[in-house]
Amino acid sequence: MSRVTDNHAGIHVNEIYKEEKSLEPIIADLRLIANKKISELVEANKELLVFPQALNINHDGIRKSSIFSLSVEDKVSTHNIMGFVGCNKTQLTIASRFETGRKDYFLHYMLQKVFSINIFDFDLNSGNDNIWDFLLYLFPFYLKKALNQGLYKEYQQREYNDANVRGTIDVNRHIRLNIPFCGKVAYKTREHSYDNNVTQLIRHTIEHIRNHAWGRDVLTTDSETIDGVNLINSSTPDYNKKDKHKVISQNLRPINHPYYTEYQVLQKICLKILRQDGCAYGQEKDKIYGLLFDGAWLWEEYLNIVLKGKNLEHPRNKDKSNKQYLFANNTGVIYPDFFKPTDPIMVADAKYKHIEKTNFSGEDDYGRSDLYQVIAYMFRFKATKGYVMFPIKEEQIGDKLFFYEKYTLHEKSYRGEIVKLGMKIPQNMGSFKAFTDAIKISEEKFSDNI
Repeated sequence: MSRVTDNHAGIHVNEIYKEEKSLEPIIADLRLIANKKISELVEANKELLVFPQALNINHDGIRKSSIFSLSVEDKVSTHNIMGFVGCNKTQLTIASRFETGRKDYFLHYMLQKVFSINIFDFDLNSGNDNIWDFLLYLFPFYLKKALNQGLYKEYQQREYNDANVRGTIDVNRHIRLNIPFCGKVAYKTREHSYDNNVTQLIRHTIEHIRNHAWGRDVLTTDSETIDGVNLINSSTPDYNKKDKHKVISQNLRPINHPYYTEYQVLQKICLKILRQDGCAYGQEKDKIYGLLFDGAWLWEEYLNIVLKGKNLEHPRNKDKSNKQYLFANNTGVIYPDFFKPTDPIMVADAKYKHIEKTNFSGEDDYGRSDLYQVIAYMFRFKATKGYVMFPIKEEQIGDKLFFYEKYTLHEKSYRGEIVKLGMKIPQNMGSFKAFTDAIKISEEKFSDNI
């Protein structure tokens, strides 16, 4: 699997696929993915999962953005999207730019935080990420979301042979089983059941996860997950591990139920986990497969956890909570990433981009729109301070504990300051535990400056 990193501009295809003899079919496959709106790709390819879109969140125009760009000179430019994507035989990993030695500790760490997973004995022993690892983080989250709608039940065809006839008599089976007559009647009936194709799929996935090196930690991450796993186990008495392939084939048709909507993504995730090698890349011609994360959304949700206790409000597009208005008469809806409505009033914008390259005082246009957005929010809330918060590699700031640049607004405007605040992301850590210990220090120093 060939590999690039996020927010990387102009890397030629032949640098990415060095070992391939012929680049023409690879470039043709990449062009089916490149420069296309994510919303169009997801709609046309049911095996492509993009977060947060799979959460029904339209975050900062992600639907209009692309996974990566491909120029006429066959140069690939990546953006904020990370994960795995493939088409036909062409496969591509987009790792975070903070990975070292093919160990993407920062992406794993953010995913564990955002999806509320705590894996204490975790490491990337193989040195290579794969889609299986990321799917493990998603399973408990979606299991809980689905079970919040109730345990899935549907009509099932059942066969019985007893004296309590309550369905259609199966004459052929009755003759085979009950001649000479022994007081029983063979019949079949349709009845609502919790033990069905969908719950069986979830049960097979649970048993599959148990066999992973740190799968047991995933299934016991909190009491709600434990209760959910126990509920599925008790509701699937007909579980048989030999039925795995049969259950998979029975679930290839997506759930289409007006009430159990949360089971749709859970079903996809279960299928991907159980099929493993076939979960990301299929054989259907020109179809796109993958599991992708929007780094901007992930960074923002991660910061919301880091900044707990700072009395910051975090408006959310998904449920329209804490929405604000730019104009009178409650028009011009805006969703600042973070703001503090009490004195001293402040606003903060989370950016996953290379903000350290931006000189707000110079003539450089890079990041200028980010600056104007913060100023507009400051003006709207009469804030005296605005923050642009971003991650930065440890090697870029040396011994400093964080990146800090302050810009004072012109004296002819109202008093205010804009601060570029970068969280130091540890590099070259020997283990995930060492990375976790180091980034907790970074989080503390970063938070102290808000």
